[in-house]
Amino acid sequence: MTPARQAVPVFLWEGDMSATLVLFLTLSIVLLTAKGLGWLSTRFDQPAVLGELLAGLILGPTVLGLLGWPIFAEHHETMQETFHLLAELGVLVLMFLAGLEIEPEEFFRSGAVAVWAGVSGVVVPLVLGALLALLFGYPGLEAVFIGIILTATSVSISAQTLMELGYLRSKVGIALLGAAVVDDVLGILILSLFVALAGAGSTGAGLVWLVVRMVLFLVGGYVVGRAVLPRFVEWMDEIPLAESMVAAVLAIMFIYGWAAETLGAVAPITGTFLAGLILTQSRLQHKIADRLFPIAFGFLVPVFLVNIGLNANLRVLNQQQWLFGGLLVLVAVLGKVVGCGVGARLGGFEPRAAFQLGVGMISRGEVGLIVATIGLSQGVIGADIFAVTVLMVLATTLLTPPLLRWALRLSPEEVLEESGEPLPLHEL
Repeated sequence: MTPARQAVPVFLWEGDMSATLVLFLTLSIVLLTAKGLGWLSTRFDQPAVLGELLAGLILGPTVLGLLGWPIFAEHHETMQETFHLLAELGVLVLMFLAGLEIEPEEFFRSGAVAVWAGVSGVVVPLVLGALLALLFGYPGLEAVFIGIILTATSVSISAQTLMELGYLRSKVGIALLGAAVVDDVLGILILSLFVALAGAGSTGAGLVWLVVRMVLFLVGGYVVGRAVLPRFVEWMDEIPLAESMVAAVLAIMFIYGWAAETLGAVAPITGTFLAGLILTQSRLQHKIADRLFPIAFGFLVPVFLVNIGLNANLRVLNQQQWLFGGLLVLVAVLGKVVGCGVGARLGGFEPRAAFQLGVGMISRGEVGLIVATIGLSQGVIGADIFAVTVLMVLATTLLTPPLLRWALRLSPEEVLEESGEPLPLHEL
């Protein structure tokens, strides 16, 4: 290469950058845009996840089409594959941390209300979403998966709002966290079962064997893991090597993700969620979260959220699909308010508290995106449904904080009833 070819301006604008250098530049743009818009979102009293999702839409084909620019075009496919792999890591870490945040005491403290609200909050949106999709002419398998997408709840957004208003330790706040545990576990099991059965293409003995594999993995993985993993992580923490405990935790997470699909015929996120749930039994629970949060939310999770927008093109939606998207948002809101509200009433809550709990479960957030991403990668849904899902997630994420504030202020004297000891507030 001649000295003239080595000059930086010529090097950049003649499109001669290697894939590695293009990745460096792309990641810089993605991370700075995600955190910048995340910060701007918090300035408008909205969760940061909303800004990071908007960053993806702006950088993606909906607005700017970043990866299609001439400077990136030569390595477009490589960048897409790299971002896909990084986003997959982000999903695994995110679901591991979701499992790690669940305290068994939270569930038992909320009792029957959490169980009824969690189960009803999964069943009602699933049925309503599937029926709406069938009315718009989507085939049965895709319609059911659209219903499954609506079962998800992102309680972190509601928990942030509850903390800001000082209601996290209220009876509604505690019940909401307990219902979210039931919702997460049941939703993940339904998703895993659907993916396994949809990909099996078999009936009878084959389906029975799939269910047996799932049960064996979930039960065996939990029982063996609970006996071994907390002690193993604590032992690794005592080894005089830099961050050996973090390496052990990441290895466990990846092994459980691999084993979930390979041995248990369930989605990898089920395995990582299970691994996180097991490690709540370790005295290092909060230390593990402290070590992984910078990796997750400083790098991998923003890439995952932005990658959603990089793969979602709202321009592909026609008038009918926009109508479907608007109705899906309405069904998403009503499904949780009615489903969780009725469940909370059956569990013993008075009407206002049941309504407040239902409102707190509206947001789909990153959990809904994870489900939709799996459906897209499995070929169950197409790009149009994926784009509609992004629209639904953005709408419910935007609506939840102001609606929850309004609902909680309907009866503050009821909401502020204390219920048990203070909850752990670690990074909710």
